[in-house]
Amino acid sequence: MKIAFDSQIFTMQEYGGISRYICRLASLLSSHLEIETKIFAPMHINSYLPSLPSNLVYGHKVPRIPKTGRLISIANQIPLRMAMKKFRPDIVHETYYKDCVVAQNGAKTVVTVYDMIHERFPSAFPEYDRTSELKRIATNRADHVICISENTRNDLLAFFDLPEDKVSVVYLGHDILATILKERDITKSYILYVGQRGSYKNFDGFLRAYANSPLLIKDFNVVCFGGGAFLSSEKQLFDELNLLEGQVLHISGNDTQLAAYYRDAALFVYPSLYEGFGIPPLEAMSFGCPVACSNTSSIPEVVGDAGEYFDPDNIESIRSAMELVLASSEREIDLINKGYERCNHFTWERCAQETLAVYRALI
Repeated sequence: MKIAFDSQIFTMQEYGGISRYICRLASLLSSHLEIETKIFAPMHINSYLPSLPSNLVYGHKVPRIPKTGRLISIANQIPLRMAMKKFRPDIVHETYYKDCVVAQNGAKTVVTVYDMIHERFPSAFPEYDRTSELKRIATNRADHVICISENTRNDLLAFFDLPEDKVSVVYLGHDILATILKERDITKSYILYVGQRGSYKNFDGFLRAYANSPLLIKDFNVVCFGGGAFLSSEKQLFDELNLLEGQVLHISGNDTQLAAYYRDAALFVYPSLYEGFGIPPLEAMSFGCPVACSNTSSIPEVVGDAGEYFDPDNIESIRSAMELVLASSEREIDLINKGYERCNHFTWERCAQETLAVYRALI
């Protein structure tokens, strides 16, 4: 069996959960003797692809400049089609949503749907954003659709008119390695927040809950890893909440640095209103960091009994959950132990095996 992955996500993400997922999937599938796997990304900006064996990747990395993704996508069209035609895959797994056919010569098409955020929160995106439109086209065209949680599958079927037997659920895995950071700008214990902070991510709600707690303000800083530098509106919120300079910190770095912050955090907080899956809580649990998280969308499906849940729309609920964990060593230890156990349910090996079962059923 020949399996091809297209270039879409690798022209969009230098780092990121989707590109990491595709790389892990391709790498594990290639270990099967009867399977030949190739990622076709003639030009890309991704930092994960160069670490893969050269026989797994067709393409090379180029510098990232403004609007790189769109320019590269256009430039990739002809070499991508030519390389795919020569490879003659049995399965083409599209890594994001396109309005044109990628597969050729009778190959079956699979597409993964990661979330239904554009459909649930349309006001969070500009009018020119075509993600929802392209998602509808791609899922209608595909021979099979993989969703990364039952919640995402349910939402997909609710919003789009697709046959139920065309849509399967395959959970993601997790795997980042910790290293010791020799220098830190943090002088107190900290609560960790990871990733984007806008709109449905509910960073504002989390921060208001933190600022509303004398206990948390006194003993803990907030570290925000990734998601870009603080916006002027966020700095205005810090002032509004009377947060002192340095009390809320922004850190940028790679996966190994992120792992170290997970390891040393007093608590990881995931206040999102909606997630298609949610890898960060699993990553935190794998490093022995207790998790407090929203009780919405796919998050309970992933976290199970290994999190302290709160209502993300209720500031008092968020505050109480954080205080409960941070004020009780017994609860902290309980969550850490349950977190280690929960991580065993979500491995990339399992993800690859279940994805391969989808491919085999198609051909």
